[in-house]
Amino acid sequence: MAKRSKPTFQKKERERARIQRQKDKEARRVENRERKATETPNLGDEDPDIAGIRPGPQPLPEQWEYSKEGN
Repeated sequence: MAKRSKPTFQKKERERARIQRQKDKEARRVENRERKATETPNLGDEDPDIAGIRPGPQPLPEQWEYSKEGN
């Protein structure tokens, strides 16, 4: 007769870990729902990621500007 390990203890531990992951996931879902409900929608016409950018070449930042007097 083969010696059996203790699968019941391991199984209980796996089940506890699975249940804890489910609870954590549900808590994240609830938090996201609450955050989205309280978040103010963007009412502006312009996307904040591209605010101030116009079509065509963009001007150089000040640190990249060079004076024409030095050339």
